[in-house]
Amino acid sequence: MFRRRPALPPFPPDAVLVGGAARDLLRGETPNDYDWAASDPAQAARWLAGETGTAFPLDEVRNHWRAIVNGVQHDVVPLPGDLEGELLRRDFTVNALALDAAGRVTDPSGGLRDLKRRSLRLVSEQNLRDDPLRLLRAVRLATTLNFKLEPQTQAAVQRLAEEGLPLPASERIGAELNALLMSENAAAGVLLLRELGLLSLYLPELLEGAGVIQGGFHHLDVLEHNIEALHQLLARAPDADLALRWATLLHDIGKPRTLGVNPATGRATYYGHAEVGAEMTAEMLIRLKQPRALTERVAKLVRAHMVHLPAAEREARRFVHRRREVLPDLLRLMLADREASRGPMSTPATRHAYELGFERVLAALEDQPPAAAPLLTGREIMALLNLESGPKVGEAVRALAEAEALGDVRNAEEARAFLESVTSDAG
Repeated sequence: MFRRRPALPPFPPDAVLVGGAARDLLRGETPNDYDWAASDPAQAARWLAGETGTAFPLDEVRNHWRAIVNGVQHDVVPLPGDLEGELLRRDFTVNALALDAAGRVTDPSGGLRDLKRRSLRLVSEQNLRDDPLRLLRAVRLATTLNFKLEPQTQAAVQRLAEEGLPLPASERIGAELNALLMSENAAAGVLLLRELGLLSLYLPELLEGAGVIQGGFHHLDVLEHNIEALHQLLARAPDADLALRWATLLHDIGKPRTLGVNPATGRATYYGHAEVGAEMTAEMLIRLKQPRALTERVAKLVRAHMVHLPAAEREARRFVHRRREVLPDLLRLMLADREASRGPMSTPATRHAYELGFERVLAALEDQPPAAAPLLTGREIMALLNLESGPKVGEAVRALAEAEALGDVRNAEEARAFLESVTSDAG
């Protein structure tokens, strides 16, 4: 059943809503952005902008315009002479809808029926061929709308994935994957990517974990464990941001490439997988044209996810000092990783020890605010230790910062004594 339809927004003269905006209104949701077709796009964009918004051309040759009103995006394109024909060139029937100011619906492909069925059905296979990104969009829409892929549509996506259509631009792939990961059903979406044969096209490194059995504490192969960890994260932290979702999905991505065997026990080993995984993660996100800040944060989380939790208060203070920039997200990732394992070696005692480690870190994080300013500047340290500019100065700065975080030094005088003693011991 549909929810009560939200009130229609004001319509520019001679304009209709098309695509996802019409779909969302018809299913009882307020759109996040709006796509319009108007007889005069420039006039419509300026009308939408009014006195408080802004309107500007996106493509003057094609007469495409955009208006931003109270942070909401409105894109306006020319109204085609054959509206039904234009809608029939779209990807899925639920997107091949138009809605006018009177509430009348143009529906040439049965999209309203599919909305009621919560079914995602292609308009035509040729439309998917025309833009290969639509294969990925099928999974993103099924995931974010919580719709089922209609059987013929699913078969067509699988067939075209195997056929090897040209890959879309990396930016477009990255945007679709980000939207999928931000869904509450993100883990199910990744499973659907695998089922349809799309994981090998867009995230082939993740697929390397399929069939890599871990044993011991783990009860899933590496791929399934990564996906289950994402599920566990969102069950506990539905507000997790994009960086944490990416890091959780990719946290063990380095395991297949570091797989070894302990000759004494015969068990699989993955020495260095966190470091290798961090490098792979950065390469993947760079390939997908993700922002630098996001890429760096995800890689740092992946690199740190195997760190041991502290067993004492002093260790907890060191833990917080060294990893403050990725806390508390690192704890959320580590918990999701553990809960995704649930193997036969997991016991109430080990769970309790893990909980205590978390509590120590959270307590230290709360009690240990970031230092407002260093007790000694780099120049003061150079003068004190008679050092030239170079790596040793950085080492001294880091050692002093950690000593302050641990409570070993509290003022400049103690800082000087600490550095002199460390230098003396090293000598």
